[in-house]
Amino acid sequence: MKISALGMGGHHLGEARDEDAAVEIIHRAVEGGITFFDCCWEYNRGKSEDWLGKGLKGLRDRTFLMTKVCTHGRDAALAMQMLEQSLRRLQTDHLDLWQVHGVGFANDPELFIRPNGAAEALARAKKDGKVRFVGFTGHKDPDVHLAMLNTGFPFDSVQMPLNPFDANFHSFERKVLPALNQKGIAPLGMKPIGGHGEPVQKGVFSAQELLRYAMSLPVATTISGVSEISILEQNLKVAQGFTPLSEGEMQALRTRAKPYAGDGHFELYKISLKFDNPEARMAHDFPIDMQQIEVKEMVAETENSGRPYPKV
Repeated sequence: MKISALGMGGHHLGEARDEDAAVEIIHRAVEGGITFFDCCWEYNRGKSEDWLGKGLKGLRDRTFLMTKVCTHGRDAALAMQMLEQSLRRLQTDHLDLWQVHGVGFANDPELFIRPNGAAEALARAKKDGKVRFVGFTGHKDPDVHLAMLNTGFPFDSVQMPLNPFDANFHSFERKVLPALNQKGIAPLGMKPIGGHGEPVQKGVFSAQELLRYAMSLPVATTISGVSEISILEQNLKVAQGFTPLSEGEMQALRTRAKPYAGDGHFELYKISLKFDNPEARMAHDFPIDMQQIEVKEMVAETENSGRPYPKV
């Protein structure tokens, strides 16, 4: 399958001003040449999938649609329930790609491949034609990614953070990316600008530099989140006029990132609760981060505010 070199991330879509703004972003993305759309069952408590489904109505045959399942070690039956919910929200009868969301704990591979684990759900969904391809994602630890590959399950894709900071710190680029290319598994890059753009806000890099770096790696696509049209236009400008950086230019960016990379300062998704979804934490019986966006939405759902989706 051919997909666009730039993909649109689904989490930030749920942070758009409102549903109409999200639909406008999706329409402009398709018009601009983006075919790969990322989402997840648990993003913004289902709002991201809901809005993406509405935005892709009438455009489904022009896109490669991916979402993620959030069993986080729980049973295959739960995964199949989540798949049906995702299909309903996304207003489609099949996914192009279905991925296990957010592996990060050392026992996640064992829980995935065990009898009645999520591996069985992925295989069943593919056999039944509800999904075309299957994979897994994560942003915590490249060694957990390698352990997932070592389960022997026939993954079609793997998603991971790729940026100049990663190249210097617990690196997916150095450990996982070569293994994927060797095995013929499609590498999907994410978090090219650090998740919420802190390196740009702090003046360490420009968004264009970071996006060009990630897109110059040997990946199938680079997924970047969009919550506003202006961000989308910025990304499209880079992608539509894209030429890969030379190895010298790539190394120069890695060198610039190195002084900031040693403590994971711009990759908090590797070393802290930030970016950890509460479903994963609760499934492993760990405390959750009360400042995390999905946790705030969970709490707000208990309030009788009358709003269909809580403002957080």
